[in-house]
Amino acid sequence: MAVSDQEVRERMDAFMQMCRRSGLRATHQRREVFREVARTEEHPDVETIYRRVRKRVPTVSLDTVYRTLSLLEEKGLLCRLEPFSGRARFDANTDSHHHFICTRCGRVRDFASEQLDDLSVPRELRSWGDVRSVHVQVRGICAKCRG
Repeated sequence: MAVSDQEVRERMDAFMQMCRRSGLRATHQRREVFREVARTEEHPDVETIYRRVRKRVPTVSLDTVYRTLSLLEEKGLLCRLEPFSGRARFDANTDSHHHFICTRCGRVRDFASEQLDDLSVPRELRSWGDVRSVHVQVRGICAKCRG
């Protein structure tokens, strides 16, 4: 699933702005790791990102990909998902949204829901700390697997 060229450009612009604000170098390897996540809606895992980036940047190491993804998550440009397989997946869509996860094939799809965004936070959670956002993962069998 591809993201529009315009959306990829906007995400890359946000990446460059973050680098400037943070005083980080926007190295070729960092740009390519981020671009790989920014250009798809499939929520790739680290190994997938590494294989794809390595086709364009043969010198990139798996360690560089891990460190870059961690940095980009810390800076708020990526979201980490840990569906159920134990393998983290990454999402460059930082707008408010939720995920449908197929428990058979592992496919992850984004969806928006004002109802879920407006979930009332239980009182006992408030005593644990300040809730800043609500993210819901809906699990089931996708139409392709059900087919």
